[in-house]
Amino acid sequence: MKTAFSTLGCPGWSWDEIFATAKDLGLDGIEVRGVENEMFAPSIRAFNEKHLDETRARLEKAGMEIPMLTSGACLGLSGDSGRYMDEAKAYIDLAKKLGTPYVRVIITPNAAPMEGENILQVKRLYTELCAYAKGTGVAVLLETSGELADSSKMREFMRDVDLETGGVLWDLHHPYRFFGESPAKTWENIGEWVRYLHVKDSAMQDGKLVYRMMGYGDVPVFDALKILSDHGYQGYVSLEWLKRWCPDLQEPGIVFAHYASYMGYLKNQLTGDAKGPLAFANGPFSFSGYHPYRLSIRMSSP
Repeated sequence: MKTAFSTLGCPGWSWDEIFATAKDLGLDGIEVRGVENEMFAPSIRAFNEKHLDETRARLEKAGMEIPMLTSGACLGLSGDSGRYMDEAKAYIDLAKKLGTPYVRVIITPNAAPMEGENILQVKRLYTELCAYAKGTGVAVLLETSGELADSSKMREFMRDVDLETGGVLWDLHHPYRFFGESPAKTWENIGEWVRYLHVKDSAMQDGKLVYRMMGYGDVPVFDALKILSDHGYQGYVSLEWLKRWCPDLQEPGIVFAHYASYMGYLKNQLTGDAKGPLAFANGPFSFSGYHPYRLSIRMSSP
């Protein structure tokens, strides 16, 4: 399994800072969901015609890639479908130029189910996007969000989707948190279509959803990784830290470094190479020498 983080988690960082962080932490890729104040990926400076080849070469030299362009195209909203389709197609075009295999689309801007989701429209528009992506080397992934975070409904939705150009972005958090699904149940329903995994952790506190760093909530991340490993999954596990939408969340330098180390530990657990328990009672890591994109990490004593 490969690891990445979404740029949604570092809204104040430049592309150079994002690149240096991912490289320093030994990640395999960078998922793009906005850079600095620009949310529309084709307008990001590093991806324009002048800089795109340089960006690709720099990533390749570092042994990294951009596995996902995460669009904001909402296919289930009435009235704005033309604008969102234009956005999704622009992302597919850019993904082809970057050598990026996946573009994300969603139903609505809300992760939780909401009234007014037009699933018939989603199906029609999604089918059109998959046809548009044919022959580009890009697949359009529909995220488990909204009504389709119910994996039984996603299963029915995906039954006749072309696997060359379509698939599921499994956001582990949403089926678990909004529909009470175990990873095993979600995988049973949609495993054959899963191409990419989003992870984030959270807990319910006084009836409210509170996002937490990995391992501090109750989302069954390891269970999902175990299932993926058992089924030979070789794709990405990407941290989606919602700092852009929730500015009070912890700073990305600390969160990304914690994620990289935490994922390393979990992958070692899967292969039987773990050296000992990871302490969470008083925090698993201490950080020193803080820099926005360079951190030294020291394990706390168990």
